[in-house]
Amino acid sequence: IENIYYDYGKWDILPGAENTLEKVVKVMQLDQSITIEVSAHTDSRGSAGENQKLSQKRAQSAVDYLVKRGIDKKRLTSIGLGETKLLNNCADGTECAEEEHAKNRRTEFKINKK
Repeated sequence: IENIYYDYGKWDILPGAENTLEKVVKVMQLDQSITIEVSAHTDSRGSAGENQKLSQKRAQSAVDYLVKRGIDKKRLTSIGLGETKLLNNCADGTECAEEEHAKNRRTEFKINKK
């Protein structure tokens, strides 16, 4: 399942992300033994504390979407990781293009079997 991405400073689900989330719904409907860990990230801009809160909101918005589509919330875990796991060198104090920052504003899905 591919990652979903967000606009800077936001946690709302973008139209392109809905396709991925619908795939998650189908997989979870087909196999009731699957649980999913939803881990969200931010880019490095902003304070670490604010980014932690933002990433948790992102993870929760993905979980909320899945629950609204009929997935039992007990099968989902939301984890906000803030800016702790950047995919590139766009850390605090490093100049990066917007496209590079955007790669870090993501939610990842880890599938687990009971």
